[in-house]
Amino acid sequence: MAEAAETKKISAWRALGMALGDRKTGFMLLFGFASGLPFALFLGTLFAWLTEAEVDLETMGIFSLIGLAYAFQFLWSPLIDKVNIPMLRKLGRRKQWIVPMQLLLGAILITMSLLEPRTQLGWFSLLAGIGAFASATQDIAINAWRIDVADERATIDILSTVYQMGYRLSSLVGGALGLIIAARIGWPQTYMMMGGILLFVGFVGLWAPNASGVAEENQGDEQVRALRMAGELNPHIRNRALALVGLLWAGAIGIVLAFMVMSMTYAPEDRPNPTEFTVNVGPWIIVATIILPALIAGWLASQKKQGKHLLSEDAPPVSGGSYALDHLYRALVLPLVEFVGRMGWSLVLILAVVLTYRICDAIWGTFAYPFYLGELEYTNDDVAFASKFFGVGAIIAGLALGGLMLTTIGRMATLLIGGILAALTNLLYADMAIGGANMQAFSDAVGFTYLIEQVPGIGDAELARLTITIAFENLAIGIAGAAYIAWLSSIVSKKFSAVQYALLSSLTLLVGTLGRGALGEMIENQGYYDVFILTTWIGLGAAVLVCIEWWRESRSKAAAGIVAPEAGESVPAE
Repeated sequence: MAEAAETKKISAWRALGMALGDRKTGFMLLFGFASGLPFALFLGTLFAWLTEAEVDLETMGIFSLIGLAYAFQFLWSPLIDKVNIPMLRKLGRRKQWIVPMQLLLGAILITMSLLEPRTQLGWFSLLAGIGAFASATQDIAINAWRIDVADERATIDILSTVYQMGYRLSSLVGGALGLIIAARIGWPQTYMMMGGILLFVGFVGLWAPNASGVAEENQGDEQVRALRMAGELNPHIRNRALALVGLLWAGAIGIVLAFMVMSMTYAPEDRPNPTEFTVNVGPWIIVATIILPALIAGWLASQKKQGKHLLSEDAPPVSGGSYALDHLYRALVLPLVEFVGRMGWSLVLILAVVLTYRICDAIWGTFAYPFYLGELEYTNDDVAFASKFFGVGAIIAGLALGGLMLTTIGRMATLLIGGILAALTNLLYADMAIGGANMQAFSDAVGFTYLIEQVPGIGDAELARLTITIAFENLAIGIAGAAYIAWLSSIVSKKFSAVQYALLSSLTLLVGTLGRGALGEMIENQGYYDVFILTTWIGLGAAVLVCIEWWRESRSKAAAGIVAPEAGESVPAE
């Protein structure tokens, strides 16, 4: 038994080494970096530039609207899955979107570097908005590329971990390092440098590998043709479902566009509030674009399973309007039908995990700086050192450890351990909220306080207490993040990866946004300590859901007669 376990361990290490040596892994690191850099520059560092340019706060509030591009990116994900860009299709199904978006982002950043924010704010805001949509579009395509190219060597677990490493590195480069560079050479030169980096990534991305297996260029057409084969749903039934889903999505897109037009064109006092829009309208957009379409998709899947409303023989090929409707159904409804039909009632459990596993991190980010600076009264330099430099290093270390755990003990075990650790780190912050005596004693005992005291200028015992708390939290976040992205990537189908992943990841992002108002009110009424106890229980509840999902997956594989894969083996859904 011991010998078999040792052989398995050696095999896992060998698989890890092969994956890290695969060229897909190298490009994944590059794409992860390119994915995170625009986010840091448009939704973080840009506000520092605007502040230095003496742009008023109310005007800067408009720039927060570009965050909607990331929150609602699933609304145009069907286009990324279906539409081919003329003359760029030869690059590959995903690269035809990734490379142009990276080149466009590079050009936008360089153009912004040539503008003066205060006197040319109109052009400046327009470019930032276009850049955010290009960045979100790039994210959709990169996430789909990661799922498409995963194989037995470059597994989805390793690719997901490496992607996040690149993403976190870019947040450091575009955030803290960007501020340091700008203080020395100026903001225009800094953004020009960042734009040059993205142009370089876009050029190198031309050589990224495409998915193997079924020819990419034929995949969509084959799916459309298959819709009119015997045993498929009657086109009349499909078209009714398409009309309902299309109306729901069109309404949601119209509401988002109307909100953005009002925000950009109305007088400051008449502009709608972005936070109120996300909190009050966001849930209804989720209902209209995910919940109700999922119910419709579930009904279609049940009809097919029961043998109702099916074609008894192959239907003849169609053209014109009917052909266009088939393509629309394939782009918008079929991804949901496939996912709901494959998961069945298990989808309820999966959505519960999606909605709870990362909710603490998603909500907490907004209140981190008020807690560090206001409640604990640390300085900007203290927080920059602890959270930006040391903290990012801790996250990358956590991602590396998470990747190793994925390879050696498996995806679900890592997902569970990461979830428990991430939940328990809230107790460390609870201790900090009441003085941090325990964290200080631990830091002193392990010699960490002595090390931090050697940092010139800012190192002291109080900084050590904050730094070690953030380090433990970020280490846990790294492990949990590596496992979560790998798990999320593993449950979507390669055939519809762009749409299905975008829907699930958007749920993760939006639930955190929606919960911030309630959490902020709780902080005001009860203080931070009670909030950290609550988030600990939420995190532990998510861990319980992961246990149930682990059991469901194991039972499903056993019922299907599938031998559970070895740790680190990747079997994304086809």
